[in-house]
Amino acid sequence: MAREKGEESHPVDRHVGRRVQEKRLDLGLTQTALAKAVGVSFQQVQKYEKGANRVSASKLFEMAEFMQVGIPFFFEGFHQTQPGVAEDDAPGFDHEHRPTKNSLEIARLAPRLPARSQKLIVDMMREILGEGGDKPR
Repeated sequence: MAREKGEESHPVDRHVGRRVQEKRLDLGLTQTALAKAVGVSFQQVQKYEKGANRVSASKLFEMAEFMQVGIPFFFEGFHQTQPGVAEDDAPGFDHEHRPTKNSLEIARLAPRLPARSQKLIVDMMREILGEGGDKPR
C-alpha cells in the first residue's frame, strides 16, 4: 500500500522491511529473486525493505514460505515501548544501522572463530570506529 506524499512510514512497516532485507541478504538472494518468488517487481521489494510500502499479509506469508521462516520472524526485535510510571521517556525500538551484506556475513562467520580471535576482531573494529580497542562490552 502506497503512502500519501510526505506521510512518514509506520515503525512496524520499517521494522518488517528491514527484517525482510536481513533475511534476504542472509540467504544470499537478490531483490529480483525474492520479487519473482512472490510475484512483485524488484522495485516493490525495495519499497518494502525501506518501509515506504507496507507488506500485505498475503505477500508476507509468501515471503515467509519462500525464505522458510515463520511470520513472527519479521516482527522479532520490535517492541513499541510505552513509558511506564518510572519511565518518563522510554525509547522505542530503533534500527539505527541498516544491515549490509558484509555485516550479515560478519555475524554469520564470527561464532565459528575461537574466542580469542573474536576478541581481536572486536578490538580492531572498535579501534577503526575510534572507540578504543580495549573497552569492555
